[in-house]
Amino acid sequence: MPVADCESGLSPADVTGAGAANGNPGHWRSYYRHVLLLAYQSCGVVYGDLSTSPLYVYKSTFIIGSLRRFQDEEIVFGVFSLVFWTLTLIPLLKYVFIVLAADDNGEGGTFALYSLLVRHAKFSLMPNQEAADEELTSYYRPGYAPQETPILTALRRFLENHRKSRTFLLVTVLFGASLVIGDGVLTPPMSVLSSFSGLQVHSTALTSGEVEILSCTVLVCLFMVQHWGTHRVAFLFAPVVIVWLLLLGALGVYNIVVWNPRVLRALSPYYLVRFFQHTGKDGWISLGGILLSMTGTEAMYADLGHFTAASIRVAFVGLIYPCLVLQYMGQAAFLSKSPHCDIHFVFFESIPTGIFWPVLVIATLAAIVGSQAVISATFSIVRQCTALGCFPRVKIVHTSRRIHGQIYSPEINWILMLLCIAVTMGLRDTTLIGNAYGMACAGVMLVTTLLMALVIVFVWQYSCLVAALFLVAFGVVEAVYLSAALMKVPQGGWLPLVLSLVFVAVMYVWHYGTRRKHQFDVQNKVSLRWIHALGPSLGIVRVPGIGIIYSELATGVPAIFSHFVTNLPAFHQVLVFICVKAVPVPHVRDEERHLV
Repeated sequence: MPVADCESGLSPADVTGAGAANGNPGHWRSYYRHVLLLAYQSCGVVYGDLSTSPLYVYKSTFIIGSLRRFQDEEIVFGVFSLVFWTLTLIPLLKYVFIVLAADDNGEGGTFALYSLLVRHAKFSLMPNQEAADEELTSYYRPGYAPQETPILTALRRFLENHRKSRTFLLVTVLFGASLVIGDGVLTPPMSVLSSFSGLQVHSTALTSGEVEILSCTVLVCLFMVQHWGTHRVAFLFAPVVIVWLLLLGALGVYNIVVWNPRVLRALSPYYLVRFFQHTGKDGWISLGGILLSMTGTEAMYADLGHFTAASIRVAFVGLIYPCLVLQYMGQAAFLSKSPHCDIHFVFFESIPTGIFWPVLVIATLAAIVGSQAVISATFSIVRQCTALGCFPRVKIVHTSRRIHGQIYSPEINWILMLLCIAVTMGLRDTTLIGNAYGMACAGVMLVTTLLMALVIVFVWQYSCLVAALFLVAFGVVEAVYLSAALMKVPQGGWLPLVLSLVFVAVMYVWHYGTRRKHQFDVQNKVSLRWIHALGPSLGIVRVPGIGIIYSELATGVPAIFSHFVTNLPAFHQVLVFICVKAVPVPHVRDEERHLV
């Protein structure tokens, strides 16, 4: 979201819109090829996390929810029905068809939603907005024209005039962003440990300590390749994820046919209702395990800047969703006829013996790739935080000349690696990590729903009734999942809360300091008249040359310059005051980047 991008490339919106806007068939073919290429790449970055969830969802559901005594056919069908409708309502309906449309000139994530709100309503706490900002081409949503009802006007005035409400909005956004970063810490250990646990099915001599060492080694290798850039990593990882997904779908079909074709009935929500009737409180607590079936969904939105909405939709609807549904259905068919199997290894035990080792190898590779989604999302969120003055400045490397959202941050990369290794060695048990994982997932989804309700009203300019329906339809479901996840705070769920509070504290303190510094600069800036009047009396000597003076102020002379005037014996004949200002848009056109 900086004013000047280090790339000369286009934004995702520019890349995808160029062909679509032209009626020439050649442009359309180029557009479709580009979308399919990005859809292919997105499989290796965006969907790795979501595609590895079958490794641990059923295990976490029956262990976390104490459902071990309920493992009969109807209960297993009920669990699958919950998984199916969860995948359909949240990732498919909410994110793919609704939330992905709320892009900030190609960028996604909680900060993208906040940036949209800041531009279309005066919700920002930072008093550094200039009139020239609103003249930028990408400042407002295309076709935006303020049309407000009395209710909307009253709501806008309440939020704009009450500082506490704007502070609450900012803290909510920071908390959501912190939860996504927390996902970046929890996803790699969860995915890698779950995949390596399959080795213990056929190799009882392998100890848990050896699994942890293997996992840490793989994590180090994963973070070492991040500097290659998203597009190179995507080409390397995409074939692994695609083969893995096709394998998941094929295994699912095999288990359905061989074990229990009646599992197709569980697509009906009838089994969902019967599940809660039979299990009661245990069924509610088990939602903490069901929640893991949609981990990585928020990263799908946060990674929007690395790809495009069209490519992410094509990949999810055409490949990810059907393969995951078939796999979960196949596991349910196997589990319904194998009540005495070890629930810890239900995925690996459902694999036919003849292909166990090839599947284990692919599962391990897919689990390694599964961490990429949240790592890339963390890079994007940190850049957005920095642009809004909510995070210390870190090095941002643009790794692609074509997609400006593909970035890499060395400092964040190594910090994430150390935290992931600490979680792997500290918690060790995937059940404990799963408790923490579900907590972070539910929290950030609920934050996104709250922000989307505001975007629907203030940016998309739909009625408050539409926003309320969206809030109720998805917010209630996510709140129920969050309530189940909160039950596991003592058993690992405390970790994302602690991480989030630490990140929120760092972000808010930095934002507060940035605000106070800007206020000081504005209140103490000096006038050019005063400097001109003071100059002759000080006997300042002017020497040939041009002097560049950096300022945080878009207009006026910073107070520090008066210190230079009174303490330095000479100045250059030409002095240029330059201000590099961040505006809440992801990309600024070249012709609009300089203001004199």
